[in-house]
Amino acid sequence: MHWKTPLAATVTIAALATSLTATAATPDQAGTADPAACSPDASFRGFTDSLDKTTYDGLPVAGLSAINLTTPGHALALVDNVTNTPARVFGLRIGDDHGKPEAAVDSVTVLRRPDGTPYNNVDFDGEGLVAEQGGRTILATSEREPSIRRFQLSDGKQIASLPVPPRFQVAPAGEAQANGTFESLAVSTNGKTLYAGLEDPLTSDGSDAEDRGRNRILQYTGRAGGAYAVAAQYAYKTDPGLSLVELAYVHKDQLVSMERTFVAGVGNTIRVFSVSLRGAEDVTDQASLADAPDAVFVHKKLLFDLVNCPPSGAVAKQPQPNPLLDNVEGLALGGFLPSGRRQLYLISDDNFGPTQITRLYSLAVDLH
Repeated sequence: MHWKTPLAATVTIAALATSLTATAATPDQAGTADPAACSPDASFRGFTDSLDKTTYDGLPVAGLSAINLTTPGHALALVDNVTNTPARVFGLRIGDDHGKPEAAVDSVTVLRRPDGTPYNNVDFDGEGLVAEQGGRTILATSEREPSIRRFQLSDGKQIASLPVPPRFQVAPAGEAQANGTFESLAVSTNGKTLYAGLEDPLTSDGSDAEDRGRNRILQYTGRAGGAYAVAAQYAYKTDPGLSLVELAYVHKDQLVSMERTFVAGVGNTIRVFSVSLRGAEDVTDQASLADAPDAVFVHKKLLFDLVNCPPSGAVAKQPQPNPLLDNVEGLALGGFLPSGRRQLYLISDDNFGPTQITRLYSLAVDLH
């Protein structure tokens, strides 16, 4: 995803910058503050910039827009392909040095059209990624149309695509905004349910008076490696000036979402939420969410705002309210940590540019 500068976001981020000095640490039972706390529900474990401005097999390790854990200590990262290089997925070895993550590339798979030729920036803008059960195939979204395609990891060849309702096509074919479609993709543990989230609202849904986007999340049902069909649509309202950039599955009634924005000269806002789907209303038949009551939108709870995490020695290449911040677009949930909290990884997309960083973050979160 390319940078965006919503008008309301300037005020949002400027206010966050002044709050950086206010600690988000939570007193523990002994009454002392946790220096690693980002919020009552999240603590910061560490980060690494080891992937930044590196190459693998002659290809830049850059533009990483999604991350998905496959096995303990291993993940896949999808490139958003904003330059004229082949669309691809990198395999990452992920280690842990007393909480601080370690990362190194160990493979690359070029994503290919059904005829075997590589996708490129003209027809593929990779944003959402899930690894399917068995580890032989992946599903990847592209913002261009948008699309959700299935690829074999053995040779990167596309073998299927999922249906997308006509109104979710980019205008003028549909009502979706260019560069604002399927930025996120999540899959249930059993592989029977997928969630694809719009980064920005359909033109018929729009934003409210506070610049909160009325976005939609599509729920697909089917089976891993097989056919999927759209089963429902859920209404999701972003924070003012922010866009929905990632989803992760917790259980059938809960997701984790991430919202972001960027303002030149100020920096990024990155917020992560717990999202409840319990009793969520299917809004498929609603032509517009513009007049929908708040009760229609799924309930979300802020888990943490990255600006409130300890800087931890991070250095930014451009103005940021906290040097730890960058263009974070990927999120992946891991297993349970000894503390009882869940492992959470974030990864930033440097947009192949000199002023942004490819950074891997590690946090521990309480999802309640």
